[in-house]
Amino acid sequence: MAKNSTARGKIVRRLGVNIYGHSKYDKLLKKKPQGPGQERGRKMRGKQSEYAKQLIEKQKIRFAYGVSERQFRNTFAMAKRLEGLTGDNLIILLEKRLDNVIYRLGLAPTRSAARQFVSHGHIYVNGRRVNIPSFQVNVNDEISVKPNNDRSKTLARNNLAKNQQPLAAWMSLDADALKAKVEREPVRSDIQLIGNEQLVVEFYSR
Repeated sequence: MAKNSTARGKIVRRLGVNIYGHSKYDKLLKKKPQGPGQERGRKMRGKQSEYAKQLIEKQKIRFAYGVSERQFRNTFAMAKRLEGLTGDNLIILLEKRLDNVIYRLGLAPTRSAARQFVSHGHIYVNGRRVNIPSFQVNVNDEISVKPNNDRSKTLARNNLAKNQQPLAAWMSLDADALKAKVEREPVRSDIQLIGNEQLVVEFYSR
């Protein structure tokens, strides 16, 4: 996505929830529950309009996945064309992005790091290098770390050793070989999400 110059701490405080999952942001919200620029002790969030609620939910999901407004809007348009619930389709499409897959596998500690890992050519899909973070994986796709490259493998193994999140139910991983496979399509119940996708649908349906 286009570089966002706003500090992540400010984004987390503005949205009032730890969208990035790192424990340091939980500590920040506990220490500074008020929004950035607001007086200490003042209530952080008063009564909001429906539009404001919808906008906040959209921003939670967009920032969590690290996509630009244009990418998010295009993904929503694609989700709307698919069969099924638009909100579910939106989350599933975001989840199937290659950068998110690398993050979910534990090969990178954050989605931002995963995006770099992909764009720098460390990841192969079905034996071919893919350096597009928004690339959509499909069932039976095989994902691997760049072969014959010790730097890529060392980085991936170090990240796997520190990873504490469970493996996504729709993928399998051979940690020794640094290879993974998309076993099935993800479904909405596979994905824990901070934002409310139904409010996002309402936001774009205005």
